[in-house]
Amino acid sequence: MSGNHPTASPAALPPPTGHPPEAADLYAHHGEPGGFFNPWGPMPQGPLSVVRWWLSPNRYDKSGPPDVPRAAAPPERLDGDEAALTWVGHASFAVEGGGSVLLTDPHFGPRALLPRRKTPPGIPLSAVPEDAVAVLSHNHYDHLDRWTVKRLGAGVSWYVPPGMAAWFRRQGVTRVTEVDWWQRVEHGPWTLTALPAQHWSNRLSQGRNAAGWCSWLVDCAAGGDASRRRTKPRRYFFAGDSGYFLGFAEIGRRFPGIDVALLPIGAYEPRWFMAYQHMDPPQALRAFRDLGARHMVGMHWGTFDLTDEPVDLAPRELARVVAARGGDPRVRVMAVGERWPVPGPPSAGVQV
Repeated sequence: MSGNHPTASPAALPPPTGHPPEAADLYAHHGEPGGFFNPWGPMPQGPLSVVRWWLSPNRYDKSGPPDVPRAAAPPERLDGDEAALTWVGHASFAVEGGGSVLLTDPHFGPRALLPRRKTPPGIPLSAVPEDAVAVLSHNHYDHLDRWTVKRLGAGVSWYVPPGMAAWFRRQGVTRVTEVDWWQRVEHGPWTLTALPAQHWSNRLSQGRNAAGWCSWLVDCAAGGDASRRRTKPRRYFFAGDSGYFLGFAEIGRRFPGIDVALLPIGAYEPRWFMAYQHMDPPQALRAFRDLGARHMVGMHWGTFDLTDEPVDLAPRELARVVAARGGDPRVRVMAVGERWPVPGPPSAGVQV
């Protein structure tokens, strides 16, 4: 690995120019550690809605085993010398480029607090370099796993929402940096920009919305070992966990040239309860169009049984909607453990 070290503290992006009036709330004050919120609209459901959901009948048959494809030959080691994505499962990807490896919401553990893992991780922990970089979207147990944090090791550098650094330090992690919405930080070949998401946070050790949540723009500069192939620049958008909201259009406007949008498509039923916090496949396609990305990869399915629909329904529903609209080869889902070299010339992404 080369140059895999932080080069700066988080810095605020320049003020936006030319944004539509309805996007103003995306730049508004959104709280601080102890109490965060989405300024464009609060979550309408509360604790009583959870009880109503638990007591409601489920219209789906989940008696059969899930059909979640697995790669025949997942990578045994990631080196970052090719622009590529590997799906670990759920919202966890290994992003390679610039001679480095970045993980999104890494979760390799056996369960998400109570739900047990339905499919094993696509790659072993030993495939991850000791000096990898990790970005975290929020603190829910299907995205932040203490078991994984402990085993990834002290060499991993974490970039997390506000209010999360103290939790990581309690786990013995010292290489942790908080990044708020509309801030960016550089680390080796990576430029990481924290952006809004429509979600919330909660953990047994942290109160509801006491810590922040975000999506991430991940820019990877050209680089790599000079004796081997050098990677080309790539721009990724990792949505983390989010309902559909006007932020996708504004992110696409401010950050054109996204090569791949990693968008959640699962854990969406019942809609009356999940719509604010989780997109369904049609909404994920709408977000993809808003972002103006070259490719979309659906995630957040196949690993944990979190909501009413079967864990393998989302990609089938996504395929149905895409086919009904005439097909789109840019939209894909991956097998667990599949490594996908990101094709084509990179987009000329710039920050506005």
